[in-house]
Amino acid sequence: MTVRSILPPGSTALEKALEQVAARLLDVEVAIRAVWSPDDCPLELLPWLAWGLSLDNWSTDWPENIKRERVRKAIAIARRKGTAESVRSVVASFGGSVAIREWWQSEPRGLPHTFSLILNLDSAGAPASAAFVDQVIAEVNRAKPARSTFTFTQGLTAQAGIRLAAALRPTIYARLSCTAPGIS
Repeated sequence: MTVRSILPPGSTALEKALEQVAARLLDVEVAIRAVWSPDDCPLELLPWLAWGLSLDNWSTDWPENIKRERVRKAIAIARRKGTAESVRSVVASFGGSVAIREWWQSEPRGLPHTFSLILNLDSAGAPASAAFVDQVIAEVNRAKPARSTFTFTQGLTAQAGIRLAAALRPTIYARLSCTAPGIS
């Protein structure tokens, strides 16, 4: 396929050949909407999408569902940075829930600009390793108000079921009567 040239008439053969090659390279289709969607973006391009959305932290150790959720909530977290809602969004993007009690909500009142954070990681969605919890705490530090400090408590949610198990052991009992000879 020959593309109509936009080069001046005195161009060299090499310049004309490069123009034709470049014209073919520009015809490559790129699914821009898929690349910018956290749900449709290929996994190998997801770190670049996170960088493009100014996500503060990224780890290759995270499971795919956490990576996609972090990218999905990046704009909402950045928009509310410095608020309690931002801290809740950060923890939710890691697959957990959080209870926040600020200094004025505790009885007796705590020190100003402090809060307590009770983090509950779901056992199905997130690995509850110490390194993972450290990453969550680092993200909370980035999302919280800069003047605030917090105490941290970790919880773990797990589901279990109760089942009835029984075993049957058949036994036969027989009554024996013994008499000694000569005894009546």
